[in-house]
Amino acid sequence: QVQLVESGGGLVQPGGSLRLSCAASGSTLDYYAIGWFRQAPGKDREGVSCISKGGYTTSYADSVKGRFTISRDNAKNTVYLQMNSLKPEDTAVYYCAATNSPLSFGRCMVKPFYNYWGQGTQVTVSS
Repeated sequence: QVQLVESGGGLVQPGGSLRLSCAASGSTLDYYAIGWFRQAPGKDREGVSCISKGGYTTSYADSVKGRFTISRDNAKNTVYLQMNSLKPEDTAVYYCAATNSPLSFGRCMVKPFYNYWGQGTQVTVSS
């Protein structure tokens, strides 16, 4: 099993940046593909970005494409989400999730693809 802990959230002005981290323990992260999801109050949890086990394949939701960048450092057992040009609509609790599923990476933005989840970190974008 792998345990995930998100960090790096906080309050930021529109147009600002934050870097979220997802640190893993209990297992080496290189066995897992990782996804970032977010959930705003009253809304469904939605996929934001995901990255393959080796870090060479990534996907992004249209709403964040060009603004967010996902990366991983398997040596540090950590996955990052760099968020630039933040908008108020980016406000949500952000979760990282891990899977060792052999299924197609094309499903990486779908919640059932993942079997491990962190506790979430709050991101608030407001003036």
